[in-house]
Amino acid sequence: MEISAEIQEGLQLAGSSARVQDKAFEPLLQKIFSDVSEPGRNEDGDGAVSAIEPAVLKESYASLYTLVLEAAKHDADNSSISSFLEDNKFSQDRIDAFLKHFQEKKQEIRSMLSNIGHTPPHIVDVDWRLDFYLKNKHIDKINQPTYLINLKTEQGHRGAKDIQFSCSLEQLQDLVGKLKDATKSLEKAAQGS
Repeated sequence: MEISAEIQEGLQLAGSSARVQDKAFEPLLQKIFSDVSEPGRNEDGDGAVSAIEPAVLKESYASLYTLVLEAAKHDADNSSISSFLEDNKFSQDRIDAFLKHFQEKKQEIRSMLSNIGHTPPHIVDVDWRLDFYLKNKHIDKINQPTYLINLKTEQGHRGAKDIQFSCSLEQLQDLVGKLKDATKSLEKAAQGS
């Protein structure tokens, strides 16, 4: 796991019984795991959590939240998390409480993390049609074929989207040539690595 020194300082605050009381630690963990697994859910703060000094609460919350995400991202096991928390001055009771919550929500958080990110749309189908324009409102005689292209794309879990455009025969040939060049470049790059 890649945890910065600043986050580790926040974890040391969260591990300190003097700064985050034992009765407030469990509700703090519940709030963090609830917020991670159900983003956007707004629930009233627990009285025990609100008893923590605001600056300490903010730093502890952010640090524990980061640890949860990093541990899930790297699929960390209990022993590595436990030793990491021990290094950051957590008591065994607090480590056990963290691990209990983490194991309950780990798969849900990993699933959520896998859906985050930007992926370009993938072309899954193409529809096309050849139209022949005889004239338009500006010119009486055009006599020109036009291709109407409809690319059906998918972008991860966001669903399908259509991209539509029209082009002349020359423009279509140029597009096909550029796509072939791109394909050759990708194949060459894939063989090189």
